[in-house]
Amino acid sequence: MAQRPVILVVGGGYVGLYTALSLQRKLSRGRAEIVVVDPQPHMTYQPFLPEAAAGSVEPRHVVVPLRPTLNRCRVITGAVIGLTHREKRARIAPVEGTTFELSYDVLVMAAGSVARTLPIPGLAEHGIGFKTVGEAIYLRNHVLARLDAASSTDDPQVRTRALTFTFVGGGYAGIEAFAELEDMARYAIEHYYPRLSAADMRWVLVEATGRILPEVDLDMGAWTVRQLTERGMDVRLNTRLESVSDDGVVRLSDGEEFPSETLVWTAGTKPNPMLAETDLPVDSRGRVECEATLQVRGMDDAWAAGDLAAVPDLTKDEPGATTAPNAQHAVRQAKHLADNIVAVLAGNDPTPYRHKYVGSVASLGLHKGVAQVYGVKVKGWPAWFMHRGYHVSRVPTFNRKARVVADWTLASLFRREVVSLGQLQDPRREFVFAANTGRAGQLPPPRTDQATALPPTGTA
Repeated sequence: MAQRPVILVVGGGYVGLYTALSLQRKLSRGRAEIVVVDPQPHMTYQPFLPEAAAGSVEPRHVVVPLRPTLNRCRVITGAVIGLTHREKRARIAPVEGTTFELSYDVLVMAAGSVARTLPIPGLAEHGIGFKTVGEAIYLRNHVLARLDAASSTDDPQVRTRALTFTFVGGGYAGIEAFAELEDMARYAIEHYYPRLSAADMRWVLVEATGRILPEVDLDMGAWTVRQLTERGMDVRLNTRLESVSDDGVVRLSDGEEFPSETLVWTAGTKPNPMLAETDLPVDSRGRVECEATLQVRGMDDAWAAGDLAAVPDLTKDEPGATTAPNAQHAVRQAKHLADNIVAVLAGNDPTPYRHKYVGSVASLGLHKGVAQVYGVKVKGWPAWFMHRGYHVSRVPTFNRKARVVADWTLASLFRREVVSLGQLQDPRREFVFAANTGRAGQLPPPRTDQATALPPTGTA
């Protein structure tokens, strides 16, 4: 190994950020060069995306900028497009410029996961995910824009299409996004849209299995379904999305068809497909095979953790059990991984990662939640408070913790901000119309893809 080893961290999400942050704190200056590569210049704290979409948290406060936080690391904004660990070389494509190769001594594979989609007709054209802050901003603006559209017309067909919101996937991400956005839309209608009522809206959740929230017990999932149903929300279990037509008509496996201008896909994730461009060993699910120490199986100086790593779960007796792909394990694995790298660099042995799953907390809208922690089941306002308390303790840096708490404090003192900044989705549209026609100040003709326009890349 080189006198001053180069530690390459692939990914700047939970694992990448926390690992690099721990390494720069534990390693004295000059002890190693830490290089972090990620397509985005920030880490997104995904558990806060539903609150950012609902307006409870400022979107900029749910992202942690990499360069100021990792001020003793080299941060490359780009993507690793190939990696040969046996030669310890990585091919990197920066956001601009030519591809180059980087030699390293220690590898930390932390590229995370991507949305797991299915070949459903119309999904790619009409769907929107919920993994990035850009998608959260887009959904907030889109939902409010649909309320504006419905309130500005007497056409019943336009109203029905605009006020039907469809979500696919009943895991934590899907349920929280579904509940938080409905709560925001209900608040907006009650306070600012006298021509509409909450009964005009239709919120549909489609889940392929027979339950939601698989991280908690069946009775807690059933209770959550009852709470959502009492709010007038339509929860479809054992139901699949079959297709979406060109004009936005959703067709479900139970035979129902209905028009919907909002289709949100939250039906799971899969390991980052860039692993196919590496020589790291992967299991049948595409995850990097790891030892309990978080070392890549059969490879020296290679480590992995988080969503893309198959880490043995030492707290379970069942053979082949691996840790769940969630933030709780990712944060703890990252810190343990950093400790092990420091130990190995000092000539000591790494220690195995062991953490018993504590439980889960979820927000179902303002002052509403569900939680199961250490076997204790909590519902309603206490669960919502636990959700906020836990996640503000997990979000990186004191700066972000303080800003999130300030957002919550101000939100408790004033009414919600429910304005749609729809121009963010296509900021040049009016200018291009004026430049091409010479008719500045006029409203450009409506876009045919307005309801399904994807958010601009890297929106923050």
